[in-house]
Amino acid sequence: MQDEPIDKEIILNELMELHKLDYNYADGRILGSMCTEAHPFAKEVYCKFLDTNLGDPGLFKGTKHIENDVIKFIGNLLSLEKPYGNIVTGGTEANLMAIRAARNHARKYKGIVDGEIIIPDSAHFSFKKAADMLNLKIVEAELGDDFRINVESVKNAISENTVAIVAIAGTTELGLIDPIEEISKIAHENNIYFHVDAAFGGFSIPFLKEAGYELPVFDFSLEGVCSITVDPHKMGLAPIPAGGIIFRKKEYLQVMAIDSPYLTVKTQSTIVGTRLGASSAATYAIMKYFGKKGYSKIAQNLMENTYFLKEGLENIGYDVVCEPELNILAFNHPNIEAHDFAKKLDELGWKVSVAKCPIAIRIVLMNHIKKSHLKELLEDLEKIY
Repeated sequence: MQDEPIDKEIILNELMELHKLDYNYADGRILGSMCTEAHPFAKEVYCKFLDTNLGDPGLFKGTKHIENDVIKFIGNLLSLEKPYGNIVTGGTEANLMAIRAARNHARKYKGIVDGEIIIPDSAHFSFKKAADMLNLKIVEAELGDDFRINVESVKNAISENTVAIVAIAGTTELGLIDPIEEISKIAHENNIYFHVDAAFGGFSIPFLKEAGYELPVFDFSLEGVCSITVDPHKMGLAPIPAGGIIFRKKEYLQVMAIDSPYLTVKTQSTIVGTRLGASSAATYAIMKYFGKKGYSKIAQNLMENTYFLKEGLENIGYDVVCEPELNILAFNHPNIEAHDFAKKLDELGWKVSVAKCPIAIRIVLMNHIKKSHLKELLEDLEKIY
């Protein structure tokens, strides 16, 4: 840091020059991200709440009330009348809270010390972080030929040390929904905590189902489901960071509670202490602004774009990995390895990602990607082919 103050215009010019190195969602070239540009109204509200701290809610009672309402909105969307939880930084923190709740609950009520968690091979890497931080062993359940978790593999993986089972509603790589209803029964019958990672699918599946799409049940209407992760900063169009963790019972928060005597609350269950209230306020605003009909329209439009891209790829001759269930599409060139192909696309300015299971080019059809962008992409793909 320099000794003397610098004029703010100079600082802003410097920052804007560096900002030019960033890709812009509006350009439609970011094809591998589950995040997107936040809605302008959500950004406006976010800025108004920048100085609020939900880590000390007695000082920010209005903002805490907003967070409670957001949890209620999301919980009701997921078929839970009286939900508990928090708006946190994202899916990673939400998943960490869920696994910590499962571990602590199993430790308190079952006496399990050396815990294990069963996750599918398609699970987000955040569960490996959680296992590392919480000293838990990961047991990976196999995937079936349809790239969803194999139910028999889950059954075989259960042991006396199992503290949680995890399934995915909108897998990171392919956007698929695991057989959650079947796994819920297994978890319930074995009295095992069951967490659903719907970070991506949680803000689209309910709206698509309402619009008539035939999608499997994944929410709290299944009695075995104990918690669900859902990220408003993905399909919800809230600003980053805005993740959500919803619990069926208050006791799951209570088993994580730590004394916080110098704050306006006596205990705290979240991972972080200081928590920005702006994320809750922006999520509240954008959920009110769109309503179910607005979100349904967005979700349907993204699915239409997904099918448009799928048809275009197949017409050229590319191999689509599987029928898309949500707005994620994976495909391969018949003769070029996926990582090499991704480099070719990168040279043309398209930022894709490569799925690992199976290895394939992965495109997430988010709100910033318009049909005009997809037409440009297909033109480039035809040239490469």
